[in-house]
Amino acid sequence: MKKSSKRHAENISKVEASKIFKLSEAISFAQDAKRAKFVESVDIHMKLGVDPKKADQAVRGTVSLPHGTGKKISVLVFATGTEAEAARAAGADFVGMEDLIEKIQGGWTGFDIAIATPPSMREVGKLGKFLGPRGLMPTPKAGTVTADVATAVAEFKAGKVEFRVDRQGGINNSIGKVNFSADKLLENLHAFISAILRAKPAACKGTYIKSMAISTTMGPGFRLDVNEAERESVKK
Repeated sequence: MKKSSKRHAENISKVEASKIFKLSEAISFAQDAKRAKFVESVDIHMKLGVDPKKADQAVRGTVSLPHGTGKKISVLVFATGTEAEAARAAGADFVGMEDLIEKIQGGWTGFDIAIATPPSMREVGKLGKFLGPRGLMPTPKAGTVTADVATAVAEFKAGKVEFRVDRQGGINNSIGKVNFSADKLLENLHAFISAILRAKPAACKGTYIKSMAISTTMGPGFRLDVNEAERESVKK
């Protein structure tokens, strides 16, 4: 059995298993924990009271984090002609059609976001079995199928992130880096929680957000006060 590092064990020892933290308090504890030798991400983990197997309870969308995630995002765009030129001018890392489709069918997925123009989806649809399981398939709901590719590229480069519920009803996303200021992390956290609340399916009955926690990449989790988190995020 692999042993935990001394740093991780020390971090865990400082966290009371039953303690519920306010957002600002959890961020402070996460930033004060002993860190790994790289700049860790700060992640949010949610458990939702939805049944992901039912189409009318799927939770998926996007949110523009005020201060981005601190990660350099690689964007691919399926487009031709003037749309392709606009995508390149906006900073897209990869732009094309048949060449990119063939490359992806060969197993390549060296990008974080895939954007497509509506006309291109006739061909891009062939990539469902390659991109779907990786969460990279362009969809209108995620804002990745659009006629305005330049705006989409700029938004994702600036900190727009996609979220989607997994098969267990969970949502896990990065909201920044541990070296962000506490205020920036808190603003990103408020924006993310607010987006999840707005995405609540009409078919969802009972408690929507069952639990919530934040953690750094290698650090312990800090359970959040869901009521306080919802109340404070709605105000923003």
